[in-house]
Amino acid sequence: MPLKRETENWMKMGDEAEINQRWRLILENFLTLEECRELEFIHKSCCTVGYRPYVFSTTLLHLVVSNSAQLIMPFVSIRERLKEKAEEFFGCEYELFVEFTGLISWTRGARIGWHSDDNRPYLKQREFTAVCYLNSYGVDFEGGLFHFQDGEPKTISPLCGDCVMYTADSLNVHSVDEVTSGERLTLTLWFTRDSSHDEDAKLLSLLSQSHLHDRLPDSCLPQPPSCNMYWFSPKDDPNFKFGFDICWARLHALGYGIYFPQDHSLSEYPDLFSQDVQLVRGNKIFSQKFDSILHALQVVQFLYWKGKELDSTDSKEDSSYAEGLSPKRNVGVDFFKSEFSKDDALAESVFLYASSDVKEKQHRLGWAKLAAVAEAWEDYASNLRRELLRSFAHWRTSQSIYSVPYGS
Repeated sequence: MPLKRETENWMKMGDEAEINQRWRLILENFLTLEECRELEFIHKSCCTVGYRPYVFSTTLLHLVVSNSAQLIMPFVSIRERLKEKAEEFFGCEYELFVEFTGLISWTRGARIGWHSDDNRPYLKQREFTAVCYLNSYGVDFEGGLFHFQDGEPKTISPLCGDCVMYTADSLNVHSVDEVTSGERLTLTLWFTRDSSHDEDAKLLSLLSQSHLHDRLPDSCLPQPPSCNMYWFSPKDDPNFKFGFDICWARLHALGYGIYFPQDHSLSEYPDLFSQDVQLVRGNKIFSQKFDSILHALQVVQFLYWKGKELDSTDSKEDSSYAEGLSPKRNVGVDFFKSEFSKDDALAESVFLYASSDVKEKQHRLGWAKLAAVAEAWEDYASNLRRELLRSFAHWRTSQSIYSVPYGS
């Protein structure tokens, strides 16, 4: 049925309508396009292998352990708005805690059958779910429609900025169709009234133990905690013999290769993951070295998010930022590709969607722009880090993560 902006849709239980027990809520345009794009940037530059095949996830806890804690800041006000809306709609003001916050993407082959979000004993504390769609069905991906088993609306076509909230119980048994192409991206939150499952307490404990207070110049550089978290394989593959590294695959999907300047001829994939790396495109190699492949990926994804704002850079300056690949380096590029991907066709089937659009963008994105974006990414991360440091004392005092007014 047609849905109006901020439309509240609910079902009531038979003769107990006076209880006003509401089941689900649809919010159109809850997130702005810019909020969606920023969360997309965070996910595509930080995500790890997810909880089921062909699913990838970015949790707030992972951002902290990978030294990207500053990227928590874009989530803070959104979490507050979602929590307030859930408390208002479900009639439990000031009672809810956020149990989980995560960015979740589903790629080709991902699906889920009928279930409720509390259908396993260890999830019994889970009471309400909020799912915000960060991209759109039919534009960014195919398949992936969301279905409720009972009630209205029966089917939801994900649309960028929209949000669906529902009780995480048998009243809202649901399924998701298989994604047939592209990447279906959501921001998902689960709420509970059980304070022992409060996500904030876990985050604050982890932040207290992190490198948050280090004042080093490279304090915003991501530090991959474990290469295992980024290796995707459809098989049980503890030795990296099948599949691919998802950081490499995302760079590959955008037209980039990688080269490690040190001599790694006898190295294997785990040893390479945290080493300095350079980017390659076509027959050119970018002169700047990145601290790790994760660092390079964050900069490149920032380029695809913010690149249009830097269109003034002159592509004629590219010669000062990149040089031709020597035969030795070219061999190295092929070698490192073989270490990071055992199945190029699989990587391309998972991440190469709307490739014509990507190729069109590549014609406009020169090496000079990438150099400018590398500086802009550093400014962006540093500003968020300062905001995090300013907020952290208030969070720790109240044991809650919330928007701290500027100047507090």
